[in-house]
Amino acid sequence: MRGQLCRLRRAVRQGPGLTFAAEPFSPAPGAGHPQAQTVLAYVLRRPAPLPLRRERVVTPDGDFLDVDWLEAAPERPHLLVLHGLEGSSASGYVRQTLHEAQALGWGAAAMNFRSCSGEPNRMLRSYCSGETADPLFIARHVSARISGPLLAVGFSLGGNALLKLMAETGEHAPFHAAAAVSAPFDLLACAEALDAPFGRCVLYRRHFLRTLKRKALGKLATHQGPGLHAERVRRARKLQEFDDVFTAPSNGYKDALDYYRRCSSGPLLEDVRKPTLLLNAEDDPMIPETSLPPAGAGGFLSVLRTKQGGHVGFLGGSVLRPHFWAERQAVRFLAAQLPS
Repeated sequence: MRGQLCRLRRAVRQGPGLTFAAEPFSPAPGAGHPQAQTVLAYVLRRPAPLPLRRERVVTPDGDFLDVDWLEAAPERPHLLVLHGLEGSSASGYVRQTLHEAQALGWGAAAMNFRSCSGEPNRMLRSYCSGETADPLFIARHVSARISGPLLAVGFSLGGNALLKLMAETGEHAPFHAAAAVSAPFDLLACAEALDAPFGRCVLYRRHFLRTLKRKALGKLATHQGPGLHAERVRRARKLQEFDDVFTAPSNGYKDALDYYRRCSSGPLLEDVRKPTLLLNAEDDPMIPETSLPPAGAGGFLSVLRTKQGGHVGFLGGSVLRPHFWAERQAVRFLAAQLPS
């Protein structure tokens, strides 16, 4: 069974209330490779439908955010879920997380970042890894409707945004506790991994660029902005090039390097003041292991690293009867932080 049982590196739980013992992770037989974990989890993660209610929330700048609600009594814990790059509230990992919340009798709100709900948003600005204003706005919107604790989990890009939000708001964070799954901590290192010419991320890069460029060109057909040119967007062949010609200028950053420097969550982690789980696989094809926080980060952080798991993969069980480990661990961690 060599390579099947992944050794967990648990953080030193020095922060208040960080009492959590993760379940061991065993990759599904034949799916131990990081690409298999990443791709098969994406393909096989098809949760049963949930009774969700969509709400369109108008933002302070006159745009909108679409939120899918899993209803529960207002005094019950509620969970805000943030998806990853080019994902949505319909992404398998989001819906699986909602199932975990439902099993505990919690309510939940799955937020779609701008232009990710199936309809283009109104403004030029869409979303990026450093987007914290919209999640904070929705967190306050949810908090106004409930009396129980509010928790949060973010995946990949949504995880980075969540960690940045937790750091920016510190002890005033709107969440009782948070969990980030497969979050990037060094955006430049991750962009370089995705852009490697003969690396293991070529297919991921092409997939992301195809939808990102389509959305960007749609926006530029109706919006203008300084430094934005449709032809430069069309010519982008790497994620960093796309971020340089669209993501950065459309979100108020000088260029891609300025965007990566100001939005990477890694340097901000010491400012987190609420219990927060950082869950990553060391073989993540999009996030270099050298960029992951040390297992003994301590403070308000609980770092959980597995040897295998890929990117938002963590596919256990079997291919015929898959289990999705990360979503369960994230929700179990959050539940462990609630008052008994």
